[in-house]
This record gives sequence, structure tokens and C-alpha cells, in this order.
Amino acid sequence: MSPETEALREALERARAAGFLGPGPIEPHLDHSAGFAEAAEAALGREPANFADLGTGGGVPGLVLALRWTGSRGVFIDSNQRRGAGLREAVLGLGLEDRIEVLEQRAESVGRLGPYRERFEIVTARSFAGPAVTAEIAAGLVAVGGALVVSEPPDSAVRRWPPDELADLGFGPAELVERAQAHFAVVRKSAIAPERFPRPVGRPAKRPLW
Repeated sequence: MSPETEALREALERARAAGFLGPGPIEPHLDHSAGFAEAAEAALGREPANFADLGTGGGVPGLVLALRWTGSRGVFIDSNQRRGAGLREAVLGLGLEDRIEVLEQRAESVGRLGPYRERFEIVTARSFAGPAVTAEIAAGLVAVGGALVVSEPPDSAVRRWPPDELADLGFGPAELVERAQAHFAVVRKSAIAPERFPRPVGRPAKRPLW
């Protein structure tokens, strides 16, 4: 095991002990994160120049992607202060502080007008929210030509991602893919999102678009 891999495992084990990751072995988290990476790389045809991870929590897939994509800059978004502090500790411990930023903010706010608006080639979401909420918030973060990659249940159906509603956010149709024995929805950004999306904090979840 390389020192880098060992340090990553230790960071994830600390996150698990703090309650930021579910119980059980670390390996499934690593495998699932690899699936995110493969789905994103297939969507772009290369490693992304930058990425954002919604609700990074204990560090997956964000930390795994940051170590794999050595030429990428990333932003971890999590509104919880304890999780944010844990993520900063992990970023420092893995020597990623020059490339990775941790934002303790609501994702709706990050995606509204500002420096992160439609900036990222890849946005990832694992256990973040339902499709409507995730897509609306990501619409303010994914750059045109980039993609949203979302973890999906094995029995997922395309109807969870209605094309007309996605088009209203600037997205093309969702593609359901399997990578590293995990399932994902890949939604490419085809147009600039209307300025009204995402709506203010709390609105996407209280009144989902579908």
C-alpha cells in the first residue's frame, strides 16, 4: 500500500469514527468513488480541469477524486461545520491544500451568481438529495459542456430525470451508466442555466421542480 493510499484510508476511517461515513469496510467507499471517476472521465473524454463535490461529508468521492485527478482543482461543498473541519484536516493531511478548497456553505448559495457560477467541468453528488434538488443546484455550478454525475440506485429509471425539466435547467437528457459495479446518472450541460436557478436556500427541497 502506497503512503498516499494509507493516508487516504486513515482519513476515511477518522470520518467513519466521527459518524460522517456509514459503518463497515472502507473498500466499498473507495470502489464507489472510482465509479464516479470513471463515469466523469468517460463523459469528458479526459480528466477534468476542475470539479465540485456536493455534500462531501466524510470525503467520498471528493478525496478519492482529488488524489486521482492530480491536475484538477476541486471544491468540496458541505454546510456542516464539523464535517467541514474534518475535510480541511484531511485535505491538509493528504497535501491537497494547493488544489482543494472546502466551502462550509449551502450549495444553493454557492451556485447562485458569484465566482463559482457555472464554473466546473464536473459536479459530483453522492447521497446529496433527490434528482430534482440535485439537478437544480448543480445547474448553477456545471459549466456548459461539463456534466453532473450522480450516484443512483441499481434499479434507477430514466423517468427520475425527466428531459423536459432538465432542459429548463440547461441540461441534456440523463444517461444511466454502470461503472465499477455502481450505478450513476450522467447529465451533460448543454446551455446556460437561467439566472433564477438555483432558487434561494431551502426552496429547491421545499418545492422540487418535479
